[in-house]
Amino acid sequence: MAKPKRIYLAGPEVFFPASEHQLIVAEKKRILREYGFEGIDPLDTELVFSDDQAKPDRGHNIYKANRELMDSCDAIIANLTPFRGISADPGTVYEVGYMIAQGKPAFGFTLDSRHYRERAGATGLDDMGHSIEDFELSDNLMIEGGIRESGGQLFVAEQPGEHPFFSAELFHRCVQALTYTLSR
Repeated sequence: MAKPKRIYLAGPEVFFPASEHQLIVAEKKRILREYGFEGIDPLDTELVFSDDQAKPDRGHNIYKANRELMDSCDAIIANLTPFRGISADPGTVYEVGYMIAQGKPAFGFTLDSRHYRERAGATGLDDMGHSIEDFELSDNLMIEGGIRESGGQLFVAEQPGEHPFFSAELFHRCVQALTYTLSR
């Protein structure tokens, strides 16, 4: 029997309280199993830090462990719901770019249906006089453009999910599209 394709699950959930993170990730992995995939969470590593290890070294070890997980995966599904600002979590955006650079398809979802420009104040210039892009996209054009060019798609919620950062229905749509893309 062939091993299931591995799907990296990127998103800000890694910063949530452990019980909340585990509930969301368990549901994502369950949905992926329904379609014959294996979900891989950034916290699916067994990192051990010594008490005297410097924080920057700990951070770099987490980066390397997550990069190894991404290298072992066939695609990514990223939660691109704005986190701590008007845009997606920057670590998640890096992970999307990393996977795309490897030629792997990227899919994403957001529970914020507003365009990036609307979240940025619905004006042409910010408070410092810098222009705000207006392409009627959910986030920065480089994020959505990369996802599209990878063969993936960004799904936008039409209604709130069961959690401010998760909708099983929206995640199902990502997995269905991923299934089609990987079967071609």
